[in-house]
Amino acid sequence: MLQRPIYTASQYSPRVIGAPNTLEYRVFIEHNGQVVSAMHDIPLWADANQTILNMVVEIPRWTNAKMVISNEPLNPIKQDTRKGKLRWIRHCFPHHGYIWNYGAFPQTWGDPAQIHSETAGKGDNDPLDVCEIGEQVGYVGQVKQVKPLGVVALLNDGIVDFKIIVIDIQDPNASECNDIEDMQRLFPGYMYATREWLRMYKLPEYKPENQFAFGGKPMNRKYALDIIREAHESWERVVRDDSEAAHYGIAIRNVTLHDSVGYTRRDDPVYMGIPPASPKPPAPVDSSISKWFHISAAQV
Repeated sequence: MLQRPIYTASQYSPRVIGAPNTLEYRVFIEHNGQVVSAMHDIPLWADANQTILNMVVEIPRWTNAKMVISNEPLNPIKQDTRKGKLRWIRHCFPHHGYIWNYGAFPQTWGDPAQIHSETAGKGDNDPLDVCEIGEQVGYVGQVKQVKPLGVVALLNDGIVDFKIIVIDIQDPNASECNDIEDMQRLFPGYMYATREWLRMYKLPEYKPENQFAFGGKPMNRKYALDIIREAHESWERVVRDDSEAAHYGIAIRNVTLHDSVGYTRRDDPVYMGIPPASPKPPAPVDSSISKWFHISAAQV
């Protein structure tokens, strides 16, 4: 088993390079001032009992730039592209951008060669997606410490895409919110909105609505933890196998996992070539990015 050091969220900070809304924009994550891999070097578990997890925020709530942990060396966060153009998620009324702090769990991976026993879906070749429901709006590259409440699963074209529902442990409701039933009691309407958002967010791009496993029913905390552990085991395999990582296009360079094939010394030219922080003001975007789309209600 790979080493799992425990760090606090306060030890992480973003290194911002370039202007938001541009192809050059990158957000690396630093640990005590030195760049680490957003996918590999941040421990999944934030406590020894494995009840609290580290989440990397890619997309802050209410924003709609499609930010992702990239497969570039050390996995900086960048805006996703399609055909060389920046991607945006369209606003589907009444939602404005993402309705949670959206991101991923480090040290997880959906293995496309594995078939999930209950959904019969293959892994999606990405870190596990996370929807954080607490009241604070995050920022790109933030490391939040969260606890899982449940999971919703999309199932399209034989690929299962799990969305783990979590709450920031610093949220005022965190002590009372421990499972999916607590979420529905403390945040009435939020799970319905979550399913609706996931169902329809691709429709403005003339794609079919998303389909759900389990009939759209959210599964509980225990089920979510099982999914997280499976994805962590898949990650542990891929960082030990450079041929598998290359096959699936996974950049496995890291600076802390000494027993992985991607371990990289800080004097390596790739590491030394990471630019210093150089934040710039956001570039202007076309007004159409803010257009609201009105989508018909679900028929279920």
